[in-house]
Amino acid sequence: QVQLVESGGGSVQAGGSLRVSCAVSTWYTCMAWFRQGPGEEREGVAAFVGSGGTNYADSVKGRCTISKDYANDILYLQINNLKPDDTAMYYCAAARLCPEAAEWLAESGYDYWGQGTQVTVSS
Repeated sequence: QVQLVESGGGSVQAGGSLRVSCAVSTWYTCMAWFRQGPGEEREGVAAFVGSGGTNYADSVKGRCTISKDYANDILYLQINNLKPDDTAMYYCAAARLCPEAAEWLAESGYDYWGQGTQVTVSS
């Protein structure tokens, strides 16, 4: 059974940085971070895609880095220059088969999900 367990969320002031973690029981080539703000739909933030590269949502491009730590089985998401709009529950996800490009940051492209970690950014 695939287990994804997020941690590292918290309350941060705007302009600060935060790194959230996802403990991974089984690695997949395509893994991603999503977030869901209050009253909003879940949206893709960053992903490792089938080509071995990465893909980022426009809202976080230049501020965000997704990375893998195979030694410790952790998927990271580093977010810099945090904004109040970044306030959300952050989820990691894994895909049994890598999605096509159109689904790199779509919920439908992923099969396994963690329970989420809350990030709150105050102005």
